[in-house]
Amino acid sequence: MNHFNIRPAQPEETGLVLEFIKRLAEYEKSANEVVADEATIHQSLFVEHSAEVVFAEEDGVVIGFALFFHNFSTFVGRKGLYLEDLFIIPEKRGKGYGKALLKYLATLAVERNCGRMEWICLDWNQPALKVYRSIGAVPMDAWTVQRLDEQALKRFAKEM
Repeated sequence: MNHFNIRPAQPEETGLVLEFIKRLAEYEKSANEVVADEATIHQSLFVEHSAEVVFAEEDGVVIGFALFFHNFSTFVGRKGLYLEDLFIIPEKRGKGYGKALLKYLATLAVERNCGRMEWICLDWNQPALKVYRSIGAVPMDAWTVQRLDEQALKRFAKEM
């Protein structure tokens, strides 16, 4: 690694956060699903503090990011750290930066007394899965993700 640093995103970097979200969505073949804009990202991250973002920098240039928030495990009885997004620009992959971000978040989770750290990964993303296995992460094979998108959520809420 060259000079590498991980630091929290600042409010004036909301546009950069959104840029990385869009780059991740492109990589995941989901670019058309991004409806967030700078105003909603700023409100969520820097006003409501619903989530946090850290940037990975190489020689002062942002080359990746991670977006995370806290969830809660009733079984463990403590909060957890949920990693929503992690992205390293393609030309910087394979240098250990993604693993460094994961280690940073794991350390943060331990400091915050989290009972666990979780995330999801697309089943075709073999490079990421290889990294996750190398750090001791295990798949939750018996579990499947369930989702109500915004339209389904509103429709279901009206039924009650």
